[in-house]
Amino acid sequence: MTLGNAEFYRLKSDARRGLLENDLILQRFFARYGDQLSVEDGKVLSQLLALDDNDLMDLLIARKDSVAELEKEMQSDSFKKVLQRLREK
Repeated sequence: MTLGNAEFYRLKSDARRGLLENDLILQRFFARYGDQLSVEDGKVLSQLLALDDNDLMDLLIARKDSVAELEKEMQSDSFKKVLQRLREK
C-alpha cells in the first residue's frame, strides 16, 4: 500500500532540517522514490526524521551503522531498505 498524500507531505515537511547536507540527501530521496513510498517506508522515515540532525547525518553518510535510539528498529528489512536508498548517490 502506497503512502497517502497527506502523510507524504507531512514527511517532506519534517524532512526540512537544520543541516543543509541532510536537506540535500532527503530531497534527492523524495525526488527518486517519493511516488513509490509504502506505509512501512513512511514509518521508517518518521523514525529517522525524529533523530537529531547530527545522528541523522551520521546514518545518511554511513559514518555510523546504527544509533542507540533505533538499534532494534534498524534490524528490520524495511529499515535497511530505506536507509540503503537514502545512502544512494
